[in-house]
Formats: sequence, structure tokens, C-alpha cells
Amino acid sequence: MISVAYAADAAHAAAHGAFYTEPHFWVDVAFILVVALAFKPVSRAIAAALDARSAKIKSRLDEAHKLREEAQEMLATYQRKQRDAMKEAEEIIAHAKAEAERLAKQAAKDLEVSMKRREQMAMDRIAQAEAQAVREVQNLAVDVAIGAAQKVIGESLSAAQTGSLVDNAIKDLPGKLH
Repeated sequence: MISVAYAADAAHAAAHGAFYTEPHFWVDVAFILVVALAFKPVSRAIAAALDARSAKIKSRLDEAHKLREEAQEMLATYQRKQRDAMKEAEEIIAHAKAEAERLAKQAAKDLEVSMKRREQMAMDRIAQAEAQAVREVQNLAVDVAIGAAQKVIGESLSAAQTGSLVDNAIKDLPGKLH
């Protein structure tokens, strides 16, 4: 079979001439030359495009990495600020509680002092009222005694006796006033 195919190709070659006279041959040669000549610049262009794309991707990755680091730093900063704010808030609350306790104790002391002062004022008023009541009772007793004495003296003493009693009372008055 090979011999039959070879013979057919040989007959075909003899009828058409040598292989380099065939247009298919020259198309194939031209294609191979174009591909061979274009391969180096095209491969360089493709390599350059791939390198540029690779550099661009690397740049974006570096930028993304940098942004991620910045975001982590910002997160850490905000977390630190939040912790500081929470600590400060706790300190403020503790201070406010201590201040409230101090104010409550002070208010209790002030209330106690005020109550004692009011109690003392009430006791003073009671003592004044008592003293005034005693004076009024004494004055009333003196008035009653004077009235009774006048009545008794007026009924039992004569005018001469009354005059001598008044004179004696006036003489004794400076000694009794001191």
C-alpha cells in the first residue's frame, strides 16, 4: 500500500513539477517566515504587556496591603481610644459616686446641724416664753398683792399711818433697787 501511495505521489509530482513550484509550498513557507519573524517582536510585546499587567497587579496588591495596614493601624488607634474613653468614663463614674457619697454625708451633717440649731432655737423660744410667762405671773401676782394690800391698808390704816408707810418705803427704795 505504501508503494501505491508513493507511486501516486510520484505521478502527481511528475505531472506538476517539483514541490517548490507548488503555490501551497510558498504559502506555507511565507506563513512560517511571517510567524518566525513576528514571533520575537510579538512575544516581546506580549511579555511587555504581561509584565506591565503584572506590575500593575503588584502595585494594586501593594496598595491594598498598605491600605490594609493603615486600616489595621486606624482600628488599633480607635480601639485604644475607645479603651481610653471607657477608662475615663469609669473614672468619671467613680469620681461622681465618691462625690455623691461625700455630698450625701455633708448633707446629712448639715441637716443634723440645722436640726440641732432649730431645736436650740425652739428651746430658746420656749425658755423665753417660760420666762415671759413667769414675769407675767409675777407681775399679775404683784398687781394682785398690791391691790389686796391697798384694799387692806385702805380699810385698816388711817391717812397718817399710810403717809408714814409711804415715807419709809421711799427711804428703803434705794437699798432694794441695788
